[in-house]
Amino acid sequence: MTSTAQWVQAARPRTLPAAVAPVLLGTGAAAAVDSARPGRALLALVVALALQVGVNYANDYSDGIRGTDADRVGPLRLVGSGAAEPRAVKAAALAAFGVAAVAGLVLAALAGWWLVAVGAVAIVAAWGYTGGDRPYGYRALGELSVFVFFGLVAVLGTTYVQAGRFTWAALACGAGSGALACALLVANNIRDIPGDVVAGKRTLAVVLGDARSRRLYLVLVALAFALAVALVAVTPWALLALLALPAAARPVRTVTGGAAGPALIPVLRDTGRLQLAYAALLTLGLVLA
Repeated sequence: MTSTAQWVQAARPRTLPAAVAPVLLGTGAAAAVDSARPGRALLALVVALALQVGVNYANDYSDGIRGTDADRVGPLRLVGSGAAEPRAVKAAALAAFGVAAVAGLVLAALAGWWLVAVGAVAIVAAWGYTGGDRPYGYRALGELSVFVFFGLVAVLGTTYVQAGRFTWAALACGAGSGALACALLVANNIRDIPGDVVAGKRTLAVVLGDARSRRLYLVLVALAFALAVALVAVTPWALLALLALPAAARPVRTVTGGAAGPALIPVLRDTGRLQLAYAALLTLGLVLA
């Protein structure tokens, strides 16, 4: 029987900052135009967290039944390790998507029914990352999807449901959030390059190769901070985000220093912490605008 601890581990809690950060930033962008609405922000957070957990379980299920996780270096995968039946993991993924759908419907009722279409596309994209006959995560499109959905869509959507409009600050925050979420995925995929090559999984890291993927990680982190500096056009308080730079030192040093295999696992934690620190500080700056 699968333990509760194994289910929690398979939900990959170290990736959850990728869901929390865009909601923080979207709320900060709404606050910058005096439109923050905590209740709606909380609903957006439920949607984001449920989608993140859902996609983690969906990847566990889809990669497991394909045999991609047969020789895995990273965190526990329930199906690949044999710790849980595939149907149970699939059910967990669908349950998480169901929670996201319910919270999303409430938001749509409050802010606009066209958001239902956005939510539906997000759920389809979450499943299609490694699921279905032609998973786009196996064709080097994972980072693009993360940038769009855990960056632009999540931040702009969070701002819209509170402020009723999009703003340039929300767009810049969405790009910054997306860049750090992509950095997390790049680090994950650098670690998995050897196994993915054997399994025939063509992630962006496999396509670019080890050295260029490590440079891409650095570029993505730098881009996020460059966008924070650009937000001085909205408020000089945006420079508070630069206080998160020390949190970038360790993961950047680990990735660019050539660490491989299990040595890259802490980078997921550190990149998540960086993303949260960046989002919290930039959000504070926008609130003070």
